[in-house]
Amino acid sequence: MINVLGNPHTTSIDDENLWFYFDRKIASGKLIKFGETDLLENNVLVLNFDKYGVVLNKEFFSKEDMKRIKYSEMKTENPVSKQSFVTSFMQSVRQKMYGKRKF
Repeated sequence: MINVLGNPHTTSIDDENLWFYFDRKIASGKLIKFGETDLLENNVLVLNFDKYGVVLNKEFFSKEDMKRIKYSEMKTENPVSKQSFVTSFMQSVRQKMYGKRKF
């Protein structure tokens, strides 16, 4: 599979035999949309291998399939990425000081 498709974009956390390949094509939006991008294709290929490297199962999801998937509304809090009030205040001040500068 690696010779044909290359290394997988990611593998499952729990199962190293579950590989994921992603294919996304976007195009610049029209002038009316002020530079927004349009998602033309959003494909995901999921391959499941047995312990000998033989493909057990393959699933292909297209852009239309992704529209039918319901995602969880729950959010995970990450205390590492949370910034203190002082840090975010100082970053805001720095942005205001240097934001309009022309170099």
